[in-house]
Amino acid sequence: MIERLELFIVLAKEGHFGRAADECGVTQPTLSSAIKQLETMLGVMLVERGSRFRGLTPEGRQVLTWARRIVSDTRTMREEMRAARLGLSGRIRIAAIPTALAMVAGITTPFRERHPGVGFSVLSRTSVEILSMLGNFDIDVGITYLDHEPLGNVTAVPLYSERYHLIVGAGGPFADREEVTWSEVAQVPLCLLTPDMQNRRIIDRNLAAAGATVRPTLESNSMVVLFSHVRTGEWSSIMPLNLAAALDFAEPIRRIPIVAPAVSHMVGLVAARREPHTPLVSALLAEVAGLNETALGVQPLHR
Repeated sequence: MIERLELFIVLAKEGHFGRAADECGVTQPTLSSAIKQLETMLGVMLVERGSRFRGLTPEGRQVLTWARRIVSDTRTMREEMRAARLGLSGRIRIAAIPTALAMVAGITTPFRERHPGVGFSVLSRTSVEILSMLGNFDIDVGITYLDHEPLGNVTAVPLYSERYHLIVGAGGPFADREEVTWSEVAQVPLCLLTPDMQNRRIIDRNLAAAGATVRPTLESNSMVVLFSHVRTGEWSSIMPLNLAAALDFAEPIRRIPIVAPAVSHMVGLVAARREPHTPLVSALLAEVAGLNETALGVQPLHR
């Protein structure tokens, strides 16, 4: 039953028998057979069938909710039994918004010092993707904004406050300024994250509130791409102070606070709200609850 429910969850996520079979490492006939057996056991049709996958039936959507709960509880039970035998071990799957990736090491490093049997997988995802992955049990925890867009049914632990700076080369626009306004920022050639990123939506709203419209000359979902362009001295960007300080530059780069208004947003760790959490998630939540911004490497406000 558990194995069939796991296959059913993947099918619902992929929306395609072939992709779901590949994801699960089974043949498509094996997957189809498992779903039919599950339907026979439950006495209802779960999948709208035709020449291809057409979605879940109403009963299938109900079963999916139960399937996620049952599979999650089963994983928690297995982890608790493994922890009882071997101590805390396994792998924690983390997805973080791009602007928070540099802060992840401030969490994973001290945690692994306490629990050397634990490994990590870290992915870069949008805030929307993080919440979806939590709901589908594709990750254990996420790192995202806590106070800008609805989070849903999650447990949240604040980590640090994200503050925004204009990042320019030493000879770039406003490089001699101690601070700059949002309306002034809109006047320079900017490279920014793509509009699907929550950081970009925050920037757009702040510029709109200042009566300015941003027209970036370059957009990317990669912070590496943005940094590489700023390094040329021909581009500017808007970035959180902590990220710019963590990645740093060999070349002289100015980090100029953006004011009128000075804006900050809280970033934190989120996990699906459930009791009990898995031993790994419970231990990680306890770990981050004891951290402060200094431990995470967040920079104080200075130029």
